[in-house]
Amino acid sequence: MTAPNILLIQVDQLAANALSAHGNQTVKDPNISALAEAGVVFENCYCNLPMCGPSRASMHTGRLPFSMGMYDNASEFHADQPTFCHYLRDMGYRSELSGKMHFVGPDQLHGYEKRHTTEIYPANFAWTVDWSKGREYRPTNLTMAPIIESGPAVRTMQMDYDDEVAYNGKQALYDLARKADDKPFQLTISFTSPHSPFVIGQEYWDRYDHDDIEAPSVPPLELDEMDHLSRNLHYCQARDKFTVTDERRRMARHGYYGMISYIDDKVGEIMEVLNQTGLADNTIVIFTSDHGEMMGERGMWFKQHFFEWAAHVPFIVVAPDRFKPSRVEQNISLIDLMPTLLDLASNEEFTGYVAPCDGTSLLPALNGDTSDMADMAISEFAADGSTGPSRMVKKGQWKLMWLEGHDTLLYDVTADPNELDNLAARPEHAAIEAELTEILFDGWDPDALRTEIRASQERRLAIHRVTGGAPTYVNKVRLDDDQRYIRNAGAADTKARARLPYVAPAQPDSE
Repeated sequence: MTAPNILLIQVDQLAANALSAHGNQTVKDPNISALAEAGVVFENCYCNLPMCGPSRASMHTGRLPFSMGMYDNASEFHADQPTFCHYLRDMGYRSELSGKMHFVGPDQLHGYEKRHTTEIYPANFAWTVDWSKGREYRPTNLTMAPIIESGPAVRTMQMDYDDEVAYNGKQALYDLARKADDKPFQLTISFTSPHSPFVIGQEYWDRYDHDDIEAPSVPPLELDEMDHLSRNLHYCQARDKFTVTDERRRMARHGYYGMISYIDDKVGEIMEVLNQTGLADNTIVIFTSDHGEMMGERGMWFKQHFFEWAAHVPFIVVAPDRFKPSRVEQNISLIDLMPTLLDLASNEEFTGYVAPCDGTSLLPALNGDTSDMADMAISEFAADGSTGPSRMVKKGQWKLMWLEGHDTLLYDVTADPNELDNLAARPEHAAIEAELTEILFDGWDPDALRTEIRASQERRLAIHRVTGGAPTYVNKVRLDDDQRYIRNAGAADTKARARLPYVAPAQPDSE
């Protein structure tokens, strides 16, 4: 069989629960929905750390984040970690990238031969977490201002970036189709939307009737109802300093849906080019996200937790001539991407690994055989809002969270999709809690990790303090790319200033 081309379409901060393919009744996403109808939908895919940089490193290497020193959005993704790009190129593939990848450190390619755009976020140590400053430390200066400022705009920085990503991604497809040789390609097109702030052009805002935007299923919780990590995030995100009214929640959700429709149009454009160029017949398309978005559920926003809206992501594989449309219920995670790609490229089980791989190939499931699936996902956390390491295990319908040693949460996600009934320490669930606890701590020492992570923070903080962020490390396509988009500043602040028309940043409530 001819080696297939592989097109990976990635988006940022898109919760599976926000898509029609996962039952959402509000969103308008016909192109993503068409992918789901034509492809294999993995209904229970989880990110391996609910923050951009570590999640993306894991999906490229097939390794859990902590195992390679990926803790937060300023952790260096070390160049000695082989990615699916390296392996695929060794198998004769071209490998190219258009868009965001949040690689931190001098290596801005990690096996890609070519990047068609610059990066939107810092590639240095500017956003290092600092546990010594406690739960209120904000590496990116992220508060509730982006939620309160949600609404329509003429133009945003994220639209600037994603229009550039889409143009270059489509042009890459045209160029790849014109190649005179028979080398297959792997192309990643990676958007920054629908990441906060939830601001979008009027055309996409107007696709929704504001009155049709539903409220969160779970209202804000009181502090004494929150788990330890949720309380940390409450203060880290300055939720104690801003008032987010019901109308502001609706505005934010309206903006989020508008951003999804904007990306959905981009997906449609990409698929049209794939068909026009004749590449569709031998190209496997994968659609996924790096993590989710809490969208006001429980009064929470952004990611940084293991709840479904933050950690559950879409994972759709489309190749109608190879795989029958279906839905797979078993749990998987993004570390399964690399072994799947390598098996797809070789059309058999790949055996040429030169580094550990924690993921498992999904090729049997794509072919309809789910009998040997582990039905398990593991996620870790030590990023913004944390004061220690945390871990999650999902097996079958059960999800166990160990939160910095302060709280243990156990949920039956099938019976309790909003994760409100903590079953931990209940005698009738002792057996499943013990089983998941053993998996969670297998090869995972939180005391040792606390020491290692804190030492990593101190090294990076010291370096950034001395250098001021020079060099930026950022991938340069244009001459001034080291000055464009977001380099050393906070993301929310920079995006707010770039909004057209400009809206003065929301201020904390007066004391």
